[in-house]
Amino acid sequence: MGLKKIALIGGGQIGGVLAQLIASKQLGDVVMYDIVEDLPQGKCLDIAEASRIDGFDVSVKGTNDYKDIEGSDLVIVTAGLPRKPGMSRDDLLVTNANIIKTVAENVKKFAPNSIVIIVSNPLDAMVTLFQKVTGFEHNRVMGQAGVLDSSRFATFIAWELGVSVKDVNALVLGGHGDTMVPIVRYANVNGIPVMELLEQKYSDRSKAAEVMKAMVERTKQAGGEVVKLLKTGSAFYSPASASIAMAESIIFDEKRVLPVCAYLNGEYGVNGYYVGVPAILGKNGIQKIVEFSLDQEEKALLDNSVNAVKSLVADMERLGF
Repeated sequence: MGLKKIALIGGGQIGGVLAQLIASKQLGDVVMYDIVEDLPQGKCLDIAEASRIDGFDVSVKGTNDYKDIEGSDLVIVTAGLPRKPGMSRDDLLVTNANIIKTVAENVKKFAPNSIVIIVSNPLDAMVTLFQKVTGFEHNRVMGQAGVLDSSRFATFIAWELGVSVKDVNALVLGGHGDTMVPIVRYANVNGIPVMELLEQKYSDRSKAAEVMKAMVERTKQAGGEVVKLLKTGSAFYSPASASIAMAESIIFDEKRVLPVCAYLNGEYGVNGYYVGVPAILGKNGIQKIVEFSLDQEEKALLDNSVNAVKSLVADMERLGF
């Protein structure tokens, strides 16, 4: 049995792709909420009119009334503004924190038993705020970042090695920002360490390390790279697909091990913060945080990333949230 009702909060680019993917995969009935009058209705009507062509038979409805999300089993939140030229980090925090606070109050009111995936930025702070406002159990509130960042890392590795991305396993931990931590040591192609394959390709260990360092940096800056190319927006196809991977694991109780922004209670030496780590996702949301051993350098990088998350949360609290 799949979830009966999926609410999308935010009818922008990511929200539109989410609605289309949910419908085409028939994951459940879709309700898309947006504050802009007629926008979600138009997008959902457009998607619904493709149902005969794409062969899906679910309801796709747009709304400007939170009441329509009532009883949703899964809620995916993409609402918020992207950072604009001249906008400070605090400006973005205040703007999006106000939006997320309103979203959280309404989700708590109309979908109190839902599992929630947050996509809005700055991610780690927004997940923290949403959980604080709703008071939902930590396992029911999570953020999407690691699935996307790990996919970007895997894509760059596949291109560099000339292999199918289907066989590349790569993991990114930490906060969703410049301090994220791609784990080089465990990156592999069907079990073969990527560093070993790079050393074979270049017959030079230092050159292989240099190439890997460039891929790590590109992964960290990948979102900005897309923004720079688009000029008028940010990534939306890949964040939507990443959110769907999480949604499917929850809806079908797949128990996939995916890197998500999850609440840590002592794992990885972190207490009381949402940070990107691998977790088992199932019908109850985050079923278990998966811990694995980090070497000294990896631990230092993760600690640095956690400190950036702590700083972000402290800034949000300083601003009154």
